[in-house]
Amino acid sequence: MLLKYTESGFLCISPEDDCKAIVDAMLKTDYSEEFCISNVFEADFIAKLMEAGFLVMSIGLEKKTENPVYLLLPKLHLVRSALFFDNLHVKKSIRRLLNRYELRADAEFERIVDRCVEKHGTDWLTPPLVDCIKQIRIKNKAQTESLLPASFAYPASFGLYRDGCLVAGEFGVVCGNVYTSYSGYFDEDNAGTVQIILAARYLEEHGFSFFDLGMPLEYKKTLGAVDISPLRFVQLFRRGNAVKRINKFK
Repeated sequence: MLLKYTESGFLCISPEDDCKAIVDAMLKTDYSEEFCISNVFEADFIAKLMEAGFLVMSIGLEKKTENPVYLLLPKLHLVRSALFFDNLHVKKSIRRLLNRYELRADAEFERIVDRCVEKHGTDWLTPPLVDCIKQIRIKNKAQTESLLPASFAYPASFGLYRDGCLVAGEFGVVCGNVYTSYSGYFDEDNAGTVQIILAARYLEEHGFSFFDLGMPLEYKKTLGAVDISPLRFVQLFRRGNAVKRINKFK
């Protein structure tokens, strides 16, 4: 496979490329960047990137013009934050709050995505990327009844409710036995932390291997997440996908 680079040294990916082979090349060549680049926003292509282990981001160039230009930024973190369920840590101050809330898996997906965009802006959740994520979900929704391990990329969500009102949420992508968090928000204190804790418990109970939290941040470490290398992440990610594929044919 011929690798293509920009003048500044970023790997270019196209729909005709083998995305998993690109990941192997990045690991083998000690690629020093987290991002690759593409200018193709197609749902099937983005799903392939997700299934290869990329967290797919994007960026807008010249957004204030009538014809903004967007770039796709498939990301393979140089350091990945992973929450293994045995390591989940719940502070006493948070534990007493858990029963106040109800977690609903895969509820109000579009509303939660739109609230994340509203809360955090379109710096990386650009309109064409959000549109493709929604398309992938619509296409693959018929293949799954709920938020469970899947042998394909499935955008999903968690909603946290108090007294029937949505107070926090996040969306991410299921691939194999791994759920990767993309973005989240909360509307009241501690609701975001409660949502992550209850989501982690849900994932463990429903056969997921770990909770992929993406970029390392201090609050993730306080919940028990650990930093892992790109190689280790890819090994675990592919193991989770392989297990799901084997189970599918039993």
